[in-house]
Amino acid sequence: MQIILVSRHLSAARTITIMPRHVLLVLAVFLALVLATSVLFSWLSVHWRLPIVENLVLSLQQQESRRIQDYVSNNLQLMATRLGELQGKVLQLDSLGQRVSGLAGEKPAKSPEKALEKGGQGGPFVPEQMSAGELQQEIERLAAAIDDRADALMELEFHLLERRVKDRLLPTTLPVKNAHFGSPFGTRVDPIAGLRARHEGIDFVAPVGTPIVAAADGVVVVAEYHSEFGNMVDIDHGDGLTSRYAHLSRHDVAAGRLVKRGDTIGAVGSTGRSTGPHLHFEVRMLGVAQNPALFLKRGSEFAQLRRR
Repeated sequence: MQIILVSRHLSAARTITIMPRHVLLVLAVFLALVLATSVLFSWLSVHWRLPIVENLVLSLQQQESRRIQDYVSNNLQLMATRLGELQGKVLQLDSLGQRVSGLAGEKPAKSPEKALEKGGQGGPFVPEQMSAGELQQEIERLAAAIDDRADALMELEFHLLERRVKDRLLPTTLPVKNAHFGSPFGTRVDPIAGLRARHEGIDFVAPVGTPIVAAADGVVVVAEYHSEFGNMVDIDHGDGLTSRYAHLSRHDVAAGRLVKRGDTIGAVGSTGRSTGPHLHFEVRMLGVAQNPALFLKRGSEFAQLRRR
């Protein structure tokens, strides 16, 4: 761009050529002057405490303070809500633990807070304000308490399941219904030899063909004829515990079959070394004969057993 200057003081017209770099230089100088003026004005305003600047700074500080207060207040409200939820969860877990312990027949463990309670307490309720740090500490404490109670409930559940499994595997069901109690466990006079001998089971006297059921859950490991026990069924209940059913007229199960408590496994007979129809019932632990009455008494049917 060219500018032509004409003046009566000039003998001839002058031409000024303006390049783009000249325009940029002018703009840069203008911006620098504006920035320097703003900085100088700000310094003078702060140094001499001009009311306009003080009001502006105070307004900005108040806005920032309100923003921080709102943020802290919202966080405290969220933390207080979380604290209330955790307190309610602890109460629910304590109540659930007491109910489950009662059902399990166990004495519920006292929580540390209850264990420290001594004597009567009372007085007016004056809520205490808690800081953010105190709220966080209380939340962490309650979260740890919830984890402890959850672990205790899981352990109790495991014990209940273990007990339930053991109860199902213990031979506590009468193998023959409506039977007479025959020879007990222990020493007796052998009915065939007439000599003093050891009887390693209990005899249940019943007519031939009376159903015989499994006294507990287990796996049939033997279902065969034995020279002394006749038709015989052995059931493995786990952990070295087995039960034996002898002198059967027939056996309705085969080795390897899973049976449940109360399943029919055969019928009363007089096979093998026997003087008449009856069931010879044994319980063994690791191969050692146990008194079956000690197991059967844990069931509800043993008291109904008829005596001769």
